[in-house]
Amino acid sequence: MIKPNALKPHATIGIVSPSSWINESDLKTAVSAFEEKGYNIVLGESVFLKKDTYAGTPEQRANDMNGMFANPKIDAIICARGGYGANRVLPLLDYELIMTNPKIFMGYSDITAFLTSITQKTNLITFHGPMLTTFKNGVVNYNFELMEKTLSGDDGIIIQSPTNLPMKVLKSGKASGPLWGGNLCLLINRLGTPDQLNTDGIILFLEDIGEYLYAFDRMMVHAKEAGMFENINGLIMGELVDMKDQDTPFGKTTDEIVMDVCRNLDIPIISNFPCGHGKFQATMPISAHVELNATNQSPALTILESPVKEG
Repeated sequence: MIKPNALKPHATIGIVSPSSWINESDLKTAVSAFEEKGYNIVLGESVFLKKDTYAGTPEQRANDMNGMFANPKIDAIICARGGYGANRVLPLLDYELIMTNPKIFMGYSDITAFLTSITQKTNLITFHGPMLTTFKNGVVNYNFELMEKTLSGDDGIIIQSPTNLPMKVLKSGKASGPLWGGNLCLLINRLGTPDQLNTDGIILFLEDIGEYLYAFDRMMVHAKEAGMFENINGLIMGELVDMKDQDTPFGKTTDEIVMDVCRNLDIPIISNFPCGHGKFQATMPISAHVELNATNQSPALTILESPVKEG
């Protein structure tokens, strides 16, 4: 795998909106949070564009991403927000350019599509982690401190539960492998395409937001039938935010749905992991080797070696 250069103090971070556009007040608050930590922020052209739900046309968004990778003054790239629209941009990215100009690239939600495609096509480690919208109400210390620790070059980083979000062990055990995953809906959407995630031998993490319980069940069954869980070494369910039920109750919690679909898998399974759309968002290096320890009621994920290199 290709490791991007570590994030240094006072680094220059480029901001792009490769999916939907960001609210101006959220943008200002989040940019201030990074600037107060000493980082220099460069806003890409897509941050200022609006075309319906998108931050500009697919071509404009792709050009902005390609330009940030090509710009030698930009040390790292963080997405402003997710939303919708990544699938229209993926075919327009210059993967050769990205591979020859490796940089930290980070986001979550709809950005899952970019993380999966970029890492599978170029071998560049990308990061499922905080975006500008994460800090639209100010700094969350758990998120910022873990982000800086992961991106700065520390080895053996252990991700544990924040006080207000205890993880749950659904099936105990210990496993290791490369870390892949992201938003469940986005990963299901890429099944049957050239950008489908290869899950053989991986530690898979999944998260989602705002789904009906029946729809979550349907996606989990779809994932199983498509072979997504067949050869994984471990399963991490991130925080599932604002899940909904209908007037006629579905009859199962999200944990019960996961175990109903995955109970025959001989792997460790945990839930309520701090990644996704909730308040707490760990920085997850895509394709980096990790160890999942779910042998007790205080599970942890260890990033075995730094996913970045000294530049």
